[in-house]
Amino acid sequence: MLRKIAAMRRILHVKGDVLCTMMLLVLFCVLLYARQAVLSSGWDRPVWRLDFHGSTSSSRTLLGASRAKVGQESPGIPSSPSEPQLPPCNPQPKSKPPQPKAKPPQSKTKSLQPKSKPPQSKSKPQVKSKGKSKSRRKNAVPTKAAGKPLPTMPPFDFEGYLREKDNRNFKLLIDQPDKCHIGGAVVEEGGGSKGSTTTPYMLIAVKSIPADFDKRQVVRRTWGKEGLIQNGVTIRTVFLLGVPRNRTALPLWDRLLTYESQTFRDILLWDFEDTFFNLTLKETHFLEWVNSSCPHVKFIFKGDADVYVNVENILEMLQGQKPDKDLFVGDIIIHAKPIRRRSSKYYVPEFVYGGGLYPNYAGGGGFVMSGHTARRLSSACQQVELFPIDDVFLGMCLQLIGVKPSRHQGFRTFGIPRPSAAPHLQTFDPCFYRELMVVHSLSVPQIWLMWNLLHDPKLSCHNRTSPTSWPFKWKDKMGVTTGVEKDYGEKQVFVTH
Repeated sequence: MLRKIAAMRRILHVKGDVLCTMMLLVLFCVLLYARQAVLSSGWDRPVWRLDFHGSTSSSRTLLGASRAKVGQESPGIPSSPSEPQLPPCNPQPKSKPPQPKAKPPQSKTKSLQPKSKPPQSKSKPQVKSKGKSKSRRKNAVPTKAAGKPLPTMPPFDFEGYLREKDNRNFKLLIDQPDKCHIGGAVVEEGGGSKGSTTTPYMLIAVKSIPADFDKRQVVRRTWGKEGLIQNGVTIRTVFLLGVPRNRTALPLWDRLLTYESQTFRDILLWDFEDTFFNLTLKETHFLEWVNSSCPHVKFIFKGDADVYVNVENILEMLQGQKPDKDLFVGDIIIHAKPIRRRSSKYYVPEFVYGGGLYPNYAGGGGFVMSGHTARRLSSACQQVELFPIDDVFLGMCLQLIGVKPSRHQGFRTFGIPRPSAAPHLQTFDPCFYRELMVVHSLSVPQIWLMWNLLHDPKLSCHNRTSPTSWPFKWKDKMGVTTGVEKDYGEKQVFVTH
C-alpha cells in the first residue's frame, strides 16, 4: 500500500512539472507574439497604449472624456511633453487606423517622432528592427504618390470648361467705336467737295495679353502702323485683350490699359480671363465687334503679337480680290489629328472631341480674310459649339459656311525651318524675309531689327538674279501649292532664329 502511494506521488510530481513547463512555454509564446504585433504596427509602446487609439466609443466613455485625466490615471503611460496626447474622442472602427489624409492625425504624427532622429515623412513613423522594413514597404507607395504628382496631368479643367461653355457673351470693357470711321473728302462733279466717312481698306487685329505692352508697342511702330499706305489704302489696328488671370502679377492693370487706350485708341478689352483656351472667346467677340462697329471693312488681317508681317506683300496679294466675295488665306493645316498626349499644350480628351481628324484650319499666327467672310463667320460661330483651340474652332466655322481656306506659302506661322540642303543659310536675313508675308516666333528686338533692315534704302539682295529664282513665291496664285501637303505633326518647324 505504501509503495502504491509513493508511486502515485512520483507520477503526480512529474505531471505537475510537465504542466508547469507547458504553461510557461505557452505564456512565453504569447508574449513573443504580442511583442511582434506591437513592433510590426510601428509603435514601440506598451500593448495597452494601442487599445486607447483603437478603442470604440463605448470603451472611451468608460475611460472618461478628459484627455488629461486619461493620461494621468492610466498606468504605464508617461506624461512628458514629448509624448503624444490622445486624439479627440471621435468614434472610429477598430479595423481602420487613423489615415494620413485626416488633419488631426497628421498634426499629431509630427510630434510622434523621437528627438534623436529627424522625421522621415508625415505618414512613416520610426520603428525598430524587422518592423522598420515592413513599415517602409507599407508606406512606400502612398508617400511616393503624394510627394511626386503625375507630370502628364493637364493643367486645364476640361469638365469645368464643358459646364461653362454656354457662357459665351461677355461685356466689352474698353471699346473703340470710331476705329473704322475715317474722315475724307469726295470731289463732286461741279468741282466742289464735301465731307464723307469711309471705312478702312484693311483692319489689323492682333491677339495680345495685358502684360505684353512691349509687344504691342513694337507692332504700333513697325508693321502695324496705322495710316495711309499707298494708292489711298488706309489701315487701322486694334489689339484684342481679356482680363489677366493673375491680377496681382500686374498691379493696376485696369488703369494701365485705360491710359494705353486713351493714348493709342486701339485697345479692345473683354470681361473674360485671358487664357490660352479662352482664345476662342476672343475670336467670337472680335467677329461680333467687326459686324457691329466695322461692318464695311474690305479685308482683315488677324494674327499674334510675336509675328513679323510684310503688309506691303499682303496688299499686293489682295490686288484684284473682291471684298464682297469669300476669301480666307493663310498657312492651312490639313489632316490634323487631335492630340491625346496629356503633356501637350494642345491636348484634347476624347470626351471633348471624339472625331479622328480636325477640319482644315489656318495657323493662328496670321491669316487674311475678306470683310464678307468675316461677317459670315460672325453668324456661323454663334452656331458652332465652343472648342478650346481657337484655330480649330475657326476651321469648324469655315466648314459650316462652306468656305475652303486657301494655302499660301508666304505665311510661315510655324517659323522658318533651316533647309537641310543649305545648313549654312542664315534664316534671319532681310533678303530672306522680304519675300514672305507672315513669320511667327520673333522676339521684340528681332521684329524691330527686321523692320528697319527691310526698310533700309541701302538694302540690296545681289543673290536674286530674277524674281522667279526665289524658293518662296508669294506672288503665286493663292491656293496653289507644290508637293504633297503634310500633317501638321510632321512639319519640321520651331527653328530658333
